[in-house]
Amino acid sequence: MAFCTKCGAQVPDGTAFCTSCGAAIAAAPAAPEQPAPAAAAPAPQPAPQPQFQQQQQYQQQYQQAYQQPQYQAVDIKDHTAEFDPKDISENKVFAMCCYLLSVLGVIIALLASSESKFARFHVRQALKIQVCEVLSAFLCIIPILGWIAFGIIEVILFVVTIISFFNAAGGKAKDAPIVGSLGFLK
Repeated sequence: MAFCTKCGAQVPDGTAFCTSCGAAIAAAPAAPEQPAPAAAAPAPQPAPQPQFQQQQQYQQQYQQAYQQPQYQAVDIKDHTAEFDPKDISENKVFAMCCYLLSVLGVIIALLASSESKFARFHVRQALKIQVCEVLSAFLCIIPILGWIAFGIIEVILFVVTIISFFNAAGGKAKDAPIVGSLGFLK
């Protein structure tokens, strides 16, 4: 492979013009073949052309200067970092009780781990889900459509409860989906 003397780009042998900048490539004169010496010495490597080195340096500087900064996605609903890891590991079971045992689980969690911020966080999330369940029961006043809407909402809240239970089991303090962003019980 040859290099363009103008821009330093690699061009295939026998090419008349550079594929990058269009400059004419000077054909290298054919050297007469000489027999190899008896002691095989390594063939000297051709030195890269200075323009090619400049182009490589420019490309490296350009890549470093204009490289995109790496950002990590931050979940604004994840509050796990706000809690002590020891608190999380000691009170994970009480946090799970809030979702498993409904109101009874909330009472157990409040009595058993009243000092735990992690357990109180999950008590608030469980209470939000339970308040939404009670409020959705008022839809049963409306015949047929209200009953259907109530059933759909209860299924959604059941799924939210399962997701929140697994978050508590994993030691995560994430807001409950859908109901976690509601303004009450902050």
